[in-house]
Amino acid sequence: MAQNKSFNGRDMGIDLGTANTLVYVRGRGIVLNEPSVVAVNTVDGSVLSVGSAAKETMGRTPTNIVAVRPLRDGVIADFEIAERMLRYFIKKVMGSRRLGRPRVVVCVPSGITGVERRAVMEAATQAGARQVHLVEEPIAAAIGAGLPVSEPTGCMVVDIGGGTTEVAVVSLGGIVTARSVRTAGDAMDVAISSYVKKQYALAIGERTAEEIKVSIGSASPTGPLSVPRVSEAVRRPERNVEVFIPGQSGDNEDTQALLPPDRCAIRGRDQATGLPRVLELTSDEVRHALAEPVDSIVAAVRATLDETPPELAGDIMDRGIVLTGGGALLRGLDVRLGRELNIPVLVADDPLDCVAIGTGRCVEDFASLRTAMDARPRRPDAVRV
Repeated sequence: MAQNKSFNGRDMGIDLGTANTLVYVRGRGIVLNEPSVVAVNTVDGSVLSVGSAAKETMGRTPTNIVAVRPLRDGVIADFEIAERMLRYFIKKVMGSRRLGRPRVVVCVPSGITGVERRAVMEAATQAGARQVHLVEEPIAAAIGAGLPVSEPTGCMVVDIGGGTTEVAVVSLGGIVTARSVRTAGDAMDVAISSYVKKQYALAIGERTAEEIKVSIGSASPTGPLSVPRVSEAVRRPERNVEVFIPGQSGDNEDTQALLPPDRCAIRGRDQATGLPRVLELTSDEVRHALAEPVDSIVAAVRATLDETPPELAGDIMDRGIVLTGGGALLRGLDVRLGRELNIPVLVADDPLDCVAIGTGRCVEDFASLRTAMDARPRRPDAVRV
């Protein structure tokens, strides 16, 4: 019995994301969560570090070392590096056990093409997988969020990852209509970086742009923003938080307690002098910089709703839209979508891990969720922009 349990424990689900890779092992849960980054020596092609250690080197390497992100826009951009990264993660999870090769379930975008599908399967096989099954990210996200995907009712999920935003309506274990847009967390970082460069002639790196987005980024104007996670609101001190809000008086203390910090100081390179410089950036400016990618996400959700059958649209009005992925934590995004679409919008309890949890449930309950796997290229109405 113990031997059979050990054998089953090697089956794993992999959320192969543009920003982070999560690995779920059967019977153990999520055991690995590391950035999808590989540091490579360009002289001999050797891999120096993978994951968190490699991400620390981004923008800080000498000329002979390059920090590579093998996935772009949700798909494999560098097959060889992706295969080596997967091999490293699988080896790290399995440890010294060599009793057999694992069965692997990998998440892929809903708009994946046949060539991209084969690239993912070949990379996982070369990395040591015995069998490779694919599940579309919206399905995995819906399963991880606890939505009744197997019932004949409509569920709408918006998964905002690093490279792509997946919008889909799910019913009876399959995708009714879907839209995959290459506008997500990375596009938001680029938008912030471009804004700072254009407005202030200050060059900043990817990591700095991401820190700005996380610290003071928002999708709605200053006001009673929703708190992305309930646990964060509980941990706030009981006394009122004093935050300066441009254009508002200090009498609305309850609103202030829910608002993000108003400004932050960033460091970068002045393009005119070439010297380091410190700049103070406000939340209003960051929201203005994020307007274009946020508008693209709203437009994708609106277009998907327009293609949804009336019966399922009624179900979505009752159940609401569920946001998953790291982009769901952008302050006020649920409020913005709710106002634009006049539909309730909810953030999943654990948006960062929803896809990995859903993939893990496919591994744990492989037989009953078999029909949701082995994603094929979507039909033409599943537009990928």
